[in-house]
Amino acid sequence: MMLLVPADVLRPRRADEHFAAEADAARAAGMEVALVDHDALTRPGGAEEAVRAVRTSDTACYRGWMLRSEQYAAFAAALRRRGVTLRTSPEQYRRAHELPGWYSSVADVTPRSVWTVGDDRAGFDRAREELGSGPAVLRDYTKSMKHYWNEAAFIPELDDADSAWGVAQRFRELRGEDMTGGFVLRRFERFSSAEVRTWWVDGICTVIGPHPDTPQDLPATDFDPAPAGQLIANLRLPFLTADFALREDGVRRLIEIGDGQVSDRPKSIPPETVITVLREGFRD
Repeated sequence: MMLLVPADVLRPRRADEHFAAEADAARAAGMEVALVDHDALTRPGGAEEAVRAVRTSDTACYRGWMLRSEQYAAFAAALRRRGVTLRTSPEQYRRAHELPGWYSSVADVTPRSVWTVGDDRAGFDRAREELGSGPAVLRDYTKSMKHYWNEAAFIPELDDADSAWGVAQRFRELRGEDMTGGFVLRRFERFSSAEVRTWWVDGICTVIGPHPDTPQDLPATDFDPAPAGQLIANLRLPFLTADFALREDGVRRLIEIGDGQVSDRPKSIPPETVITVLREGFRD
């Protein structure tokens, strides 16, 4: 299997610094590593230019910056024309990357969520009313603005229609062209622990570690992802991450699922760890 990573913008023959350690670990493990132009991938019609340095035909896994689902599809198509098949198909990427793709499979273990198609107020109000009274957290299909918590993420009371819409407008302003899909409203739950990021290959949990936002907060030694294991396996996705936290009542909750190719690795997890599970997990 080949590893694809973004090239450094200023030194295009080198891997982007953020992914260089994983590229080095892959080479040390005997894997082919090829560089792609992430900026070109994000431009309309830029996929062919983005993969021009890929010259080996093989099955591939991407470890890089987040891509919109349509950008990933163009990426996959450009690679196919070079004889390269991404281990994660465009349809699988969308299901892992966008909340509506994974939510129904894990609804019993994650905060209740409703979403809109688009960003108009009528759709937002319908979603707000469907979720019901109380506090909520706002995001779109792929991302929240949690660093702007009080102005663009947390809605104290969904029944306060104008205030809720004000948060949505600010969220929309901050997300700009990166806004994906529509608004997602999630029931607010209070958590008493840092998040744990788990890594899954073909439905099997292979790595348990801290979340990138809290890289030094190591998971409790008794952390066990098994209660959600079958639900995650039922998604039938080749490579994903699942983040968990302990709710204040002691119940373990799933916070987020993401495609493993674009999920950040905390520095407290050695790059060799991720590369090893990819190389061994994807071995035919």
